[in-house]
Amino acid sequence: MKRTIAIGDIHGCASTLLALIHKLELTLDDEIYFLGDYIDRGPNTKGVIHTILALQQMGYHIHTLRGNHEELMMDSELGFFNFNTWIQNGGEQTLDNIGVDFFNEMPKAYQDFFENTKLYIENDKYIFVHAGLNFELEDIYSDKEAMLWVRGFEPLQPKLKDKILIHGHTPTPLVHILSQKGNCYNIDGGCVYHYKPGYGYLVALVLETMQYVYVPYCG
Repeated sequence: MKRTIAIGDIHGCASTLLALIHKLELTLDDEIYFLGDYIDRGPNTKGVIHTILALQQMGYHIHTLRGNHEELMMDSELGFFNFNTWIQNGGEQTLDNIGVDFFNEMPKAYQDFFENTKLYIENDKYIFVHAGLNFELEDIYSDKEAMLWVRGFEPLQPKLKDKILIHGHTPTPLVHILSQKGNCYNIDGGCVYHYKPGYGYLVALVLETMQYVYVPYCG
């Protein structure tokens, strides 16, 4: 059976991503949506990129959203302030792991991967985005900043009508993820924050059954 699967914030936790993929038992019929924040803070950003690229090359249906950390990284080329902002938010771990000093020194395949990420993806049932949407506006898709950064909106949003919003960005204890209600679902289990009680999980959501599949941090 074809499944639609969303996967939350990975933050360089490549071994954990592999464990989740193994647990999901993916098939070539599945549609897989990665919600962004592949990089920073964790030990192996390079491994995360290689894993997702390998899935694409093997013929899996992969969709990649852009997170605020990818945006910070790409904006780091704009000047010292932007570069320093990224470094202060985990960019140093990414550069050290890849073995370069700047984003524009990364392999072209990496740069292309990040630049091809989408701010949001919408289909007939779901909206996928990294952080959320600005529900205060008439056009909820007009605020790019909100898609990357917004937090704290109510999980029940009438403006979505019959659609369901799937997002990450805000690290949330697993127990709260598993008990969510509404039409906005956050699946950021704070994988990279494994040292904090209740956090430290990489979470996927199988949308046809609304089943959570998760693994604890393992690197």
